[in-house]
Amino acid sequence: MPQTKKNRKDPSVRALQKFRDLPESSGRKQEEKWESTWYSEFQSVRLVAMDEAAGYKIRPGLYGVNGALPLRGGVNFTVHSSGATGVTLLLFRREAREPYAKIPFPKHYRIGHVWSMLVFGLDIEEFEYAYSLDGPWDPKEGLRFDPGNILLDPYARAVTGQSVWGVKNDQFYKARVVRNDFDWGKETRPLIPMEDLVIYELHVRGFTRHASSWVDHPGTFLGLMEKIPYLKALGVNAVELMPVFEFDETAEMREYGGKPLYNYWGYSTVSFFAPNTSYSAEKEFNREGDEMKRLIRELHRNGIECILDVVLNHTAEGGEAGPVFSFKGFDNQIYYLLTPEGDYYNFSGCGNTMNCNHPVVQDLILDCLRYWTTAYHVDGFRFDLASILGRDEEGNPMKNPPLLERLACDPVLGDTKLIAEAWDAAGLYQIGGFTYRGRWAEWNGRYRDELRDFLKGDFGLWRSAAERITGSRDIYHPEVRGRNASVNFITCHDGFTLNDLYSYSRKHNEENGWDNTDGTDDNRSWNCGAEGETEDPEILALRRKLCRNALAVLIFSRGTPMLLAGDEFLNSQGGNNNAYCQDNETSWLNWDELLKNRAFALFVQQLIHFRRMHPVLRKPWGTCSFGLPELLVLEPAGGSRAMGIVYAGRNEKQTADDCIALLINVYWEEQWVGLPPVPRGKTWRVEADTSEEDGGIQRGRKKARSFDGGVLLKPRSVMVLSMQESD
Repeated sequence: MPQTKKNRKDPSVRALQKFRDLPESSGRKQEEKWESTWYSEFQSVRLVAMDEAAGYKIRPGLYGVNGALPLRGGVNFTVHSSGATGVTLLLFRREAREPYAKIPFPKHYRIGHVWSMLVFGLDIEEFEYAYSLDGPWDPKEGLRFDPGNILLDPYARAVTGQSVWGVKNDQFYKARVVRNDFDWGKETRPLIPMEDLVIYELHVRGFTRHASSWVDHPGTFLGLMEKIPYLKALGVNAVELMPVFEFDETAEMREYGGKPLYNYWGYSTVSFFAPNTSYSAEKEFNREGDEMKRLIRELHRNGIECILDVVLNHTAEGGEAGPVFSFKGFDNQIYYLLTPEGDYYNFSGCGNTMNCNHPVVQDLILDCLRYWTTAYHVDGFRFDLASILGRDEEGNPMKNPPLLERLACDPVLGDTKLIAEAWDAAGLYQIGGFTYRGRWAEWNGRYRDELRDFLKGDFGLWRSAAERITGSRDIYHPEVRGRNASVNFITCHDGFTLNDLYSYSRKHNEENGWDNTDGTDDNRSWNCGAEGETEDPEILALRRKLCRNALAVLIFSRGTPMLLAGDEFLNSQGGNNNAYCQDNETSWLNWDELLKNRAFALFVQQLIHFRRMHPVLRKPWGTCSFGLPELLVLEPAGGSRAMGIVYAGRNEKQTADDCIALLINVYWEEQWVGLPPVPRGKTWRVEADTSEEDGGIQRGRKKARSFDGGVLLKPRSVMVLSMQESD
């Protein structure tokens, strides 16, 4: 990434530069290269006009290519609708409210349910487009055709009118034709195995919107790109972006306490093929998505994958009272799950539910994911409320959902990560159920819940905690799911931040404007003796220690760890566990906290580095030469609030052993944990000790110790040991 004077001085990078082996920046200066011409396999095809409509030369188009495609001499438009009796293409000048041309598709241009037309003489930079569809109106049968509705192309590659964040689009949605000529250079996808990933979940806007972010393009794809040196120094190798499909942040906009409340998170899709243009630093007329592609290219150059959080379970059209801007007007009875009365099933909690296992909707979803994989080089997808993807047309769970099977077997997605949020808003909880072809991983909700309970000291949970830490093999049997199915997390965007998990015993969502009724009450949190902010040094020290405990256990668990952005420097949302509408300092990361909590961030950095250097933490690693099994659970000597896990193995070349012990005491008093016998010539070295303010992990502080059969762990602390040669 080109280094500016400003980002070279970014304190968020310097804060993580204590260790010489951690790079200052991406270190690779690349010049932007842009193609001056656009290539298409269709450019060399000579197409001759056959008819005329509304003053334009036209001919039947390319029926197998959905959406709008620029060709030599014109633009191809293809849409499909099973119920429409007529389709009209509407052409608009940029930002105009009235079309300057209405071009009806001739009846004989329809084949089956597909309408396709090539319009000659169009310059893609001079128009925006939409559709009008005629057909029957019978809501009880799910039919909502109305030629007065101006409809967005379901395959639109760019949506107009939403490019300035927070400025409400006072028009309808229109589409723009996009040139797909981005120069990827010699970029290649990292293709990092799941067990080697450390995922970092972030919100594109909130990550750099705060004035403290020290970037030139705050709140944008380019702002995030400026932070790649920080991500690389931290050690994460995958970012999971909260929704980046086009959404309307001003939808249902309201005020509370004099502050505007937005659809900030973006879990309300307007278009499945278009990037959210308000995340671009500049308007990208007819090149929408180029800044996002630059971001992904730079991530890949730095060995970091990009995973998208995709919302395929519902759209922003809502329920009966919601707007009609696309799918409702094309084929409402196909795209949505409808009751026998024609109303909308609401398994998403957002008013409607996509009819994901209808063949037409399956094709839409597959086309969408293939597009983001091929055009944007995305490395994986996390599927929001993925249980909906397995419901039939009556809303019932299916035994073998065809959509999930097709996603698992699709050749274009063959090396793309598929990660399910294995539940939905209607209570369908399917942790462990995404077994399709061994291709799916899952957000492990049981890991989150059971580790939260255990780590705050709930009694009698050490056995379940051991199961989660060692890979949840009781949920994801290795012979069925392999060893890469569990994405482990303690916090995510939905719920408390890590700091708030140990600062609040109850949610504080009053600023959301719903009288604190929104957001979950099942937080499994503890305020450590005072609710919220405090100046009590003992309480603050305990909170930091519990945060160190949580991240040490997370990063040393088998499976793929996922961190919430800002947890590495104790970011707080003031106790708000549902900050979906807070486009302000509640949700924006305050990078000054990184400087304030630098020791904590360095601790997290070195945990990640230690995980990377010890494959035995991530997967079975051969047979240990001194007889220890691959996994050994150290049972508590008394009570059940302290336990340990020993990972042991030998590298593939059978030249070196590796043995790591993770010891955990969640009790408020010291607890004894026994250790396996140490072979002759070996000893234990302390790699981390969360009872120390710096986590005991700073270079030069590691000590070799001869433990007499075990360790007396300090109250509420975690210790990590490695077996080393005796001096």
